[in-house]
Amino acid sequence: MFRRDGYHATSLDKVAEAAGYSKGAVYSNFRNKDELCMAVLEEIRATEFGAIATSLSGQGSFEERLNAFEEWADKTIGDAGWTRLEVEFGIAAQHNPELLAAVAGRAQSLRDAVTALVEMQGFPIPPPLTAETAAIALWSIGVGLGVQRAVDPTLSIRPLTDAIRAFTQLAKA
Repeated sequence: MFRRDGYHATSLDKVAEAAGYSKGAVYSNFRNKDELCMAVLEEIRATEFGAIATSLSGQGSFEERLNAFEEWADKTIGDAGWTRLEVEFGIAAQHNPELLAAVAGRAQSLRDAVTALVEMQGFPIPPPLTAETAAIALWSIGVGLGVQRAVDPTLSIRPLTDAIRAFTQLAKA
């Protein structure tokens, strides 16, 4: 429901009704709407990061793995519901320092996971970049493309995969 309707349009009453539970039952598992939304986002992120890792960790050449990643990215980056939910929730967190810290911590965990994936796959990183700064740069391109593709789904995902190719070419030079 959060992914479909967005953060602001989703209420705990609606979630409880859709799930066939009382509002009290929902509150017995989550303190508030923020906590439930964060759990939903964690589930989405875990699922999608697993798909990223699978696409990049497969057998084959660098180009074959990058093509598998590109297939995932083309289907996923710019998902209007997910993008809207991430943006709405991030903006809403600005008004709550504790929530903002939790959101920032989870974002750091994602960046760390992307960094670990870059290191684990042995992608060539051009100086002066490190695996961490390369991961942040690529993550940022992906997020930016996601926001743009949520508005215009015809926008190609190629700028992201071309950036990955460019990074590896620079590292080999």
